[in-house]
Amino acid sequence: MLFITNRFPKQSIQTRVGRKFDFDLRNNAASNSVYFCQRHGADQYTEIGSTNFLSILKEARYRQILIYIHGFSNLPESVFEATDELQKLCENAKEREVLVVPMVWPCDDDFGIVQDYWDDQKAADASAYSFARVLEKFIKWRNSNKYNPEQDPCLKRINVLAHSMGNRVLRETLAAWNKYDLADGVPLLFRNTFLVASDIVNESLEEGMRGEYICHASRNVISYFASDDLALRASKASNLKNRIASRRLGHTGPENMELTPPNVYAVDCDDVNTAYDYPKGHSYFRSGRVRGEPGLVFKHIFSALVTGRVFPDDEYRRTSIIRES
Repeated sequence: MLFITNRFPKQSIQTRVGRKFDFDLRNNAASNSVYFCQRHGADQYTEIGSTNFLSILKEARYRQILIYIHGFSNLPESVFEATDELQKLCENAKEREVLVVPMVWPCDDDFGIVQDYWDDQKAADASAYSFARVLEKFIKWRNSNKYNPEQDPCLKRINVLAHSMGNRVLRETLAAWNKYDLADGVPLLFRNTFLVASDIVNESLEEGMRGEYICHASRNVISYFASDDLALRASKASNLKNRIASRRLGHTGPENMELTPPNVYAVDCDDVNTAYDYPKGHSYFRSGRVRGEPGLVFKHIFSALVTGRVFPDDEYRRTSIIRES
């Protein structure tokens, strides 16, 4: 499994291709450096460097890449477990279609969800600068005549799936990239961007708001939400405790669809989220009622991956409800 991280290693912060890489789990600060790595097994990782990493992705026998940005309070091995489940579901749906690549940002492992929340929120914001460097490295590599000559370009489609506070990481990454590295706004980089159980305010995708760059960088932006997501209720309680009153995108979907760009879609998962992830109803985008069997949310995501369209039968439709028959 390939992965990118800005967590500090136990080893030197200096990149060295081929070295052993061990996460320093006691340090949940966001490193300014990013590390392009390969996982060989539980707690067994090697740093391979950005050029090797991107070349492997280019040569991989998959049509598309799905970048997975995890939520808060997740240590690396739990992120890799979720990635492995997602990869197996993709393979079972259609072999060699989608390769899942996680971006591992530094979450805390303190006891208690509210205590974790504020530490992780700071780490999510701080991760924006290092992950913006990843996008810069990719653009430079993609435009290189050495690695992508005109007769052999990289044709992989790139998609993003951001879960929970991973949406904050994505939002801040694109905002930082736009502010510090780009002259005329973010490029259209992603085919589909899936925002699942999003722990950002529900006006975020509107023009002029902090998350508008997600829409600019994506062909399709799909928000999956559920009003009874217990993890987001804890998030809301934490925000209220700190005098921040805001409804979450993952609870309600976009506040006003008319104020969002036309490439934004909303999918209500309220009827299935708790059945797929009891009792929290938060990680409902992978398996359904049985572990390893795809749920309806995953099927909707995978259909958009394959077709490039959110509602293929109705080009003007922007909202839907997922229900089991």
